[in-house]
Amino acid sequence: MLTAACSSTVQSSTSPTTTVAVESPSVGAWVDGSSDVLFDQNELHTFELTLSEEALAQIDADPAAEQYVEGSLTFRGETVEPVGIRYKGSIGAFVGCLDGRDWANPSGAKTCTKLSMKVKINWDDPDREFYGVRKLQFHSMNLDPTQLHERLGYHLFREMGVAAPRSVHARLLINGEYSGLYALTEQIDGRFTRHHFPDGTGNLYKEVWPFGPDGEVQDADTLIASLRTNEDDSPTAVLTNTFAEQLLATGNTERILRDWMDLDAAIAHVVVDRTIRHDDGPFHWYCSPDGCEPHNFYWYEDPSGPTLHLVPWDLDNAFENLQFETNPVTPVADELGEITNDCEPFAHGAFRLQQRSATCDPLFAAFAEQTSMYDEIESALWDGPLAKDTVEPLLDTWVEQMTAATAEAAEAHPDAPEVDEWTRRVDDLKNALDYLRSNQ
Repeated sequence: MLTAACSSTVQSSTSPTTTVAVESPSVGAWVDGSSDVLFDQNELHTFELTLSEEALAQIDADPAAEQYVEGSLTFRGETVEPVGIRYKGSIGAFVGCLDGRDWANPSGAKTCTKLSMKVKINWDDPDREFYGVRKLQFHSMNLDPTQLHERLGYHLFREMGVAAPRSVHARLLINGEYSGLYALTEQIDGRFTRHHFPDGTGNLYKEVWPFGPDGEVQDADTLIASLRTNEDDSPTAVLTNTFAEQLLATGNTERILRDWMDLDAAIAHVVVDRTIRHDDGPFHWYCSPDGCEPHNFYWYEDPSGPTLHLVPWDLDNAFENLQFETNPVTPVADELGEITNDCEPFAHGAFRLQQRSATCDPLFAAFAEQTSMYDEIESALWDGPLAKDTVEPLLDTWVEQMTAATAEAAEAHPDAPEVDEWTRRVDDLKNALDYLRSNQ
């Protein structure tokens, strides 16, 4: 169902201290509209979620359950209903925001104003899309004092030729009340693969590596269990398994990488990941009694190549450890190519959590051999998207776009960042990049 209003009020992207009335598009603009509308870098959009008080109380009582309730979404004067609404996240998204006592096992009722949210457009119609997407993700940025980690990190990946989600900022209202400024980040699913790859019909895997904890070829059933596309089509994992088998069987790993991957893009992914210290990503092999495995990434099999693509995800903790290991959980001990403790787990970081060197994995070991390409791409990153006269004006533009919404949140909610503190943290980020730029 869709209803239309005569006009909607949105933040002006050119004057962050004022609002302007914008005429609504024709009824049903969302049906055939492009996702480029949602992820327009020049706009600060406003979205409103509406749900019953009972439904809101239900999800507030146990956000970590991630259970959908029914509601509606309003955007540009159009209301789409029904949609599914829930909170989302892993440990980091909920830390400090639920009343359960164990931060490592989030539980209990909501205590923060903002929590990351997911909106399921195809709630009652599996084929329904909203501006070309079936889900919207609003990330709270509660652990990101700059409010820039996701948007900047994904921008850098894309600028360096890596398929990565689009991310912008957005204002979010819940039942008519301003909740705050969120990162609207593209869902990685079949819509993402069709938008970013020549053939988007292939297998998309979440958080499963081509190799297992001991460097063996990953079990096909484990791969298939992690699928986010083609789950109902009798899928196989033959492409990823064949790639892994060939990489283990040859001494010429560069040839296998070139046969199966866009090697420039793959090494660019490694370069950006290490430069922005995405230490909660695939380089961090977290260890438990069940073994060691990486975190926060997707793999996509493009059948037209066939080629395999590593897709970055969950950058809220990126940029934290640029100069110092400020996060007690995430720091990666080794540079690419380094091995600590003879590939056995070792304790690192303020919390002394167990990790294993990434280069102990056969694929990371193969990446580490590409030193000349790595150095060349790293120079291109610092001379291009991360050049001071490129990145700082971009950040300034985004900050201007975000300032009124940040001030509005600070006035409305005691746990929202004050504008002065937020801009100081943005300056700290710029200074850290300056430091790395001068010491590369």
